[in-house]
Amino acid sequence: MKNCSLCFPEAAVPGNTETMLYDQDIREPLYLFLEKVFGKVRFLEEKNMGRSRADAILVLPAALCGIEIKSDADTYTRLSRQVQDYDRYYDYNLLVIGQSHAMHAAEHIPDFWGILTVSETEEGICFQMNRIPQKNPNCDLERKMSILWRPELNHLLERNRMPHYTQKSKRFVAQSLLRRVPPALLHVQISEELYERDYTRIGQVIADFRNAHRRSGVRRSGRRKRSRVRV
Repeated sequence: MKNCSLCFPEAAVPGNTETMLYDQDIREPLYLFLEKVFGKVRFLEEKNMGRSRADAILVLPAALCGIEIKSDADTYTRLSRQVQDYDRYYDYNLLVIGQSHAMHAAEHIPDFWGILTVSETEEGICFQMNRIPQKNPNCDLERKMSILWRPELNHLLERNRMPHYTQKSKRFVAQSLLRRVPPALLHVQISEELYERDYTRIGQVIADFRNAHRRSGVRRSGRRKRSRVRV
């Protein structure tokens, strides 16, 4: 990840005469900033992770970066719990803070978390990377894979020429992939699945997946029954 700063004049909050920024003021210019820095990215918002919820996930070509936003109006009340959950799921983690948190943010997160400060100046909404995120040593690849939907996991099975395991759980499928596919390749494939995720079609995709598996279950059940009759 890169150390840089950038301002977005067009993102300035109209009529804002104070320095306080809220979550809704930060998100859109934040995404513009990260796109400028990393190029090909995708953002997933408000994703559950353990007992917490990630404000956003930055999808990179071979990694996921969890993003926690603490605006000037926020406190650190839940951050300790959130840090534990972020560290289980994502390859990198980034704390995005309002200027009011700049002095003490580092006290609340591990050294390998990144810190990005956002402020509003005469130039617009400005970002400064105070600390570059480092590789998270606590990321659990199986938990990371749980972000994928069941049809996406099924696609990974196809890509890696593995059985479909149609009657097995997501956890079983994830563990099977972990046993058979090199971790470096899985990291790339997870990102590719998330790049292609289509929220406008997911209802139909899941319905098609379930219907296909129901039909498959009926066919297997029928074969077992005929076998018992012949015996």
